[in-house]
Amino acid sequence: MLHIYRQITALKRCAPVVIAQKREQTERFQFEPVQIVPKPATHFLRRFWFRQVRDMPWQISDAELRALLRLLSRTDARLLHIYFGQIAVHLLPLIRTWKNPSIVSFHGADVTVDMNKPAYRESTRQMLDAVKLVLVRSESLRRALIDLGCDPKKIEVQRAGIPLEEFAFHERSFPNDGEWRLVQAGRLIEKKGLPVTLRAFAVFLRKYPNATLTIAGEGPLLGELQKLARELNIERRVSFTGFISQEQLRDIYYRSHIFVHPSQTGRDGNVEGIPNSMLEAMASGLPVFATEHGGIPEAVENGLSGVLVPERDHEGLARALVNAAKDPAFVSQIPRSGAEAVRKNFDLQLQAQRLEDIYLRTIGRGD
Repeated sequence: MLHIYRQITALKRCAPVVIAQKREQTERFQFEPVQIVPKPATHFLRRFWFRQVRDMPWQISDAELRALLRLLSRTDARLLHIYFGQIAVHLLPLIRTWKNPSIVSFHGADVTVDMNKPAYRESTRQMLDAVKLVLVRSESLRRALIDLGCDPKKIEVQRAGIPLEEFAFHERSFPNDGEWRLVQAGRLIEKKGLPVTLRAFAVFLRKYPNATLTIAGEGPLLGELQKLARELNIERRVSFTGFISQEQLRDIYYRSHIFVHPSQTGRDGNVEGIPNSMLEAMASGLPVFATEHGGIPEAVENGLSGVLVPERDHEGLARALVNAAKDPAFVSQIPRSGAEAVRKNFDLQLQAQRLEDIYLRTIGRGD
């Protein structure tokens, strides 16, 4: 994932080695060294046995454990940082066996999905007991982990980092002719609230029929969202870009007037930490209209650095958008406060330095 790649490549005092099951898009993620420990031939059967038959999370086999221990020894690793809680559960045998400390990062869904199942909750609790430290992207995730039984003293908030030089602040000129350009970016999945966006935009179009909405990203809900756009009779004003590069996304941001991101809790319990696309939009100078969900209120102060409405409330979002379009002075004040909030709390270089402080302290080499 891009936010993990950014974090790893921003490190300066520590030398990271990436361990993965496979490698893809090497032209996009140009990092070395990457060590591959592939899935064993029996992985599918093992996963099926654990998840479908026993209804519990699978864990690595003895052969995988030995391969990982050899690799950690060969690279003289001092610390193991596991990204995503469910991956740490899979690696629980390694965490328990390896002599050096392990830490785990939680990002959102890995705190909540499947936690209604006793076996998953128990495995997660065992993993949380076994690791040295737990990093979370937001205070809301900290509270969720405490509710799962994690020792509060183990948890530290480690924010996502945005490369501010790639999303430089640009002043926007807001339209007088009603040709508002709205954008949402992210995976096309339930927790992003995309049907709410489309329904709110349909209401917005009644007041501003020349407005457009760009939805940037790919995901399993594309067909459903395109169908909803047709049903709402707004398909001619909505464009779905599919997957695009960071350069293309920046261009869309700089051509747009408003960023929309009405996140919501998924039916499976999936929640946001703090969306990276939202932080990038704020850094670039886009006013953000989002929801009181997950970690979003930790990045957006309603009425100052953005506008927040309740989850799943397309009418409330539409009202907020219409009111803002009627009051250009208000919507013009938001971008600088939003960009300053990102600069202060989500700058990649500062967050990478803080992560290295955590690493060095954990291995006993901090100041």
